[in-house]
Amino acid sequence: MTEPFIIREARAPVVPFILSVPHCGTEFPEEIREDYVESMAAQPDDTDWFVHDLYNFASDLGITMIHARYSRWVIDLNRDPESRPLYNDGRIITGLTPSTDFLGQEIYISDDRVPDEEEVYRRLDRYYWPYHNRIAALLQERVEEFGKVILWDAHSIRHVVPTIREGQFPDMILGDNDGITAAPSLIETALENLRSGSFGVNHNSPFKGGTITRSFGKPEGNIHALQLEMNKILYMDDTELLFDEERANAIRPILKQTFVELLKAIENL
Repeated sequence: MTEPFIIREARAPVVPFILSVPHCGTEFPEEIREDYVESMAAQPDDTDWFVHDLYNFASDLGITMIHARYSRWVIDLNRDPESRPLYNDGRIITGLTPSTDFLGQEIYISDDRVPDEEEVYRRLDRYYWPYHNRIAALLQERVEEFGKVILWDAHSIRHVVPTIREGQFPDMILGDNDGITAAPSLIETALENLRSGSFGVNHNSPFKGGTITRSFGKPEGNIHALQLEMNKILYMDDTELLFDEERANAIRPILKQTFVELLKAIENL
């Protein structure tokens, strides 16, 4: 049975750092593929396109990456398993098993293909919990070896999504659920290094971190979680369809520097 995630092992001695990319998946399981509008499933919007490739340097730092195989339209790995909302400010946020994209367009061919409660539970069991359980296992392995660990949850978003925010998104948004999910020194290190270049960086606005960051980030248990949301035009072309190597190579040094400094900072905790 195909796992709903892909692991990129470290190519250097492992370090206390796990990288998660839950929204880069584009596949649809065979048993439900025909339930979706064909043209939409062929190019699933709301995908964090190529984010796992943007972080191609991570394994050389000793970081293990886990990333999604399936589209978030199958089940959203960064939503609450009981569909509790992440925000209560009126913004449109797609749910655990979305029936529309961010712009409100129907993704299923008919209403009777939208997952019912039984199907939601099946998808949780088959696709959602294996991803979360593997993260938990990786984090536990690092804590046992190093005594502490950082989890970095990597995301991207369109330049403009009017149903979520008026106007364009910042270049980057670091989320830590208002300082709850990571030690202050790690948060400060991440912000300082992300801001060391020419890119704008917001902190917890408009995103504070999703379920992965909030559920795993337990500084009191030596697990520190941070989410980075990135504007797609920092590493994709203006159509937000194609990877742009030149743009990616402009942001990668900042990301790599941030990881290197976080690894130094966690040694001092």
